[in-house]
Amino acid sequence: MTNTVDFQKPVEAVKSLIALQTETLTKTVELQKKAGEDLVAFFKAEAEKAKTLKTPEDLIKFNTEANTSLFNLLKAQGEAFTALATESSKTIVAQVQSFGK
Repeated sequence: MTNTVDFQKPVEAVKSLIALQTETLTKTVELQKKAGEDLVAFFKAEAEKAKTLKTPEDLIKFNTEANTSLFNLLKAQGEAFTALATESSKTIVAQVQSFGK
């Protein structure tokens, strides 16, 4: 009695996981690029604003506002990466669960 082994399903599963990994890495690189561009734009804008400061009070106000803006920018970037990680993990779990069916 000869049993034939079907390697098609495991190969398809690996191909599928590699495609998901590639998609996730591409999205991660795009997010990193955008995050870097946003930070550069932020610091350029803040540097221009800093040129107009005249008094110590202006400096304190500028510093407080700049730090708040930077915090919010970094928070939004962190949330974007968290959303991508959550979405990717759900997609991969669903894909792996489909292999057992």
